[in-house]
Amino acid sequence: MSLEEREARQPVLLLTPAITAVGLLLVVPLGFILVYSFWLRTATGADQAGFFLDNWREALSDPFYRDILLNTLKIAAVTTIVCALTGYPAAYFIARSRGNKALLLLLLMLPFWISYIIRTMSWINILGASGAVNSGLMALGLISEPLPMLYNEATVVLGLVHFLLPFMVLNVFVSLDGIDATLEDAACSLGATRWRSFLEVTLPLSLPGLAAGGLLCFVLAAGTYITPIVLGGPSDAMFANLVFEAIITQLDWPMGSALSLMLLAVLGALVLLYNHFLGMAQLMKGLS
Repeated sequence: MSLEEREARQPVLLLTPAITAVGLLLVVPLGFILVYSFWLRTATGADQAGFFLDNWREALSDPFYRDILLNTLKIAAVTTIVCALTGYPAAYFIARSRGNKALLLLLLMLPFWISYIIRTMSWINILGASGAVNSGLMALGLISEPLPMLYNEATVVLGLVHFLLPFMVLNVFVSLDGIDATLEDAACSLGATRWRSFLEVTLPLSLPGLAAGGLLCFVLAAGTYITPIVLGGPSDAMFANLVFEAIITQLDWPMGSALSLMLLAVLGALVLLYNHFLGMAQLMKGLS
């Protein structure tokens, strides 16, 4: 084999492990789910193989699924906005701190060392009828009976913000850390106030990181099912809960497959839209 042929094969050989992993762990499972979505759940509980459109017809035409999908997107959007409003100042503080940046980043990463389920369930001990907040208010004499603070949409958003806020802070931090801090000083030397220099210089340059964090928070919030189960009420179910219910509780794999692909298509369209306008490079920086 000549040197030119070996050099031509080298990229293929280097990419083979990654392509194999993606194929086995992503493409093949998605292929099985796609095939399952066209099967049919019979009255006896067995799955009938074939090419049936009943699951897709029900998923796309039933207002029940449409309303829960819209509610899921609304909760994900509210969560993303709250994460952006609370995460940006924290990321700015870390990026502009001197000497203790590594420590602050370590403290930011500490929640990832605890199970997501445990962190979610901890809100029950905080906001429950006998939780810390109600116990403290009753001890101070401010209330005579516990306040109902759990099992509503607000607590679902709170739990999601608790889970997703570090993702937003990390992405915004990566963007802010790459901005030369002297640009703000230069703007101030030209007559701008600190607030004006932030609005005209720092904020526009950090928007890619903010958008990357927003995309991560939105996609992860829309695809979660643990938080609505633990902290939400019957009317706060999200679309992933329907997938969980269909596959785990009802053992209806065909319908669950159709619903999961429906959610994947909606979130995939958002990712493609983000990639078209901003590209995936900033997102990869925040994940690395």
